[in-house]
Amino acid sequence: MAAKQQTDNCGCKGVRTCLICETAEDKRHLLKSKASVHYDFVYDQESELAVPVAGNIQEAFPFPGVFLLENFVSEDEERELVASMDQEIWRESQSGRRKQDFGPKVNFKKQRVRLGAFSGLPASSQKLLDRMSKEPLLADFHPVEQCNLEYSPERGSAIDPHLDDSWLWGERLVTLNLLSDTVITMSLDQGWEDMDQGEVRVAVKMPRRCLFVLFGDARHRWKHAIHREDVHSRRVCSTFRELTAEFLYGGEQEKLGSELLELASSFKGVPI
Repeated sequence: MAAKQQTDNCGCKGVRTCLICETAEDKRHLLKSKASVHYDFVYDQESELAVPVAGNIQEAFPFPGVFLLENFVSEDEERELVASMDQEIWRESQSGRRKQDFGPKVNFKKQRVRLGAFSGLPASSQKLLDRMSKEPLLADFHPVEQCNLEYSPERGSAIDPHLDDSWLWGERLVTLNLLSDTVITMSLDQGWEDMDQGEVRVAVKMPRRCLFVLFGDARHRWKHAIHREDVHSRRVCSTFRELTAEFLYGGEQEKLGSELLELASSFKGVPI
């Protein structure tokens, strides 16, 4: 089934660009700052080390805070999940992406949250969260936000290096990767421990149908990005976010947090 709302519109603002808007006169100056992607290290899941790429004289080092579970969903489940998403409208977002949001209305700058039109997580996610709870790392994971994102090589889709908010969103960021393999680039601006080489980049391979979790230093210190060079065919992902202690039992905003958790667990949500 084809995704709804396949237009040639662009959702880019500010310094962000995609292949659609990069032909515009007022965006051309931004292309000069776009360097090709390079990696200093590659994450090895078995050893949990960041291993240097060829030509890098640095030694491997521990890279904690990454959990990756391959084949979290089957091919049939993947097909059903994407078909369910494609029945809803994909709205244009930054850097050539499209999105579907299920979550509260948030102003991160002013640190304000309200329920808005949030009606819960989608019904298709209920069995996914049940399955996640079987993993020790996610046994107590209760998300109140789900963001579906669509990446397309034809649009030059990407997401710049960034750290997710840590005032509202809690310790674990959980992503289900669908339709194609990709690479998530972890970067640290000032080097790592005794390495004196400026920015350090670690490539983490993200296979199709895997479940990917960031926590600890990988969540709070290392920025993460998906570069357009690592999007080779249509990619869809669902990222789930939980609340911080401020919104849980005993926290200053416990009441609002309880309302969000109750809504999320109804699994009656529609994209906002």
